[in-house]
Amino acid sequence: MVSTRPSARQRLLEAADRLFYSEGVHTVGIDKVIKEAGVAKGSLFYNFSGKDDLVAAYLEGRDQRRRDRIARHQQGLKDPIEKLLAIFDALNEAVAAPGYRGCAFANANAEALPGSVEAKALRTFRDWLADTLLALGKEAGFTDAADVAARLGLLYDGAVANSQLDTHPDAVRLAKELASMVLNSSPRTT
Repeated sequence: MVSTRPSARQRLLEAADRLFYSEGVHTVGIDKVIKEAGVAKGSLFYNFSGKDDLVAAYLEGRDQRRRDRIARHQQGLKDPIEKLLAIFDALNEAVAAPGYRGCAFANANAEALPGSVEAKALRTFRDWLADTLLALGKEAGFTDAADVAARLGLLYDGAVANSQLDTHPDAVRLAKELASMVLNSSPRTT
């Protein structure tokens, strides 16, 4: 008979994801994660070198899910303009999810030291998003794709912040409308 129970590593990651996101990376101790996961302390150290390694894995999982969500919203789209706007649709899906508490990377990084695993994870995601916006801007033929990408990045960040800090229900919709205006008014070579 094959066990369908998730591995200790998976249970630790699931518990860390729930606790770190809802309560904060810096306020949740490792003992709480172990208890929530229902594993022995040795399981943590068998699977992770310590809390930093667990935090890094938690943030890598969040990063991958965000990238997958964006890719799912872009699936089947050919026009780079539509792909750029689909990034806001993916953000809207995240913001509308029960328990949304803002950007996991920014939240984790808020009290982290420079060079920490949290800071590195934040930088990895932000670099990926900036590169994605720039690549799509170039593909769309914008004369100054870097400027367009910077504007869209600012709108994305504003939507994230407003959705969390002010629980503004229309923040992402408004950001997408403004993004559309930026895209329609920016000079293109094609």
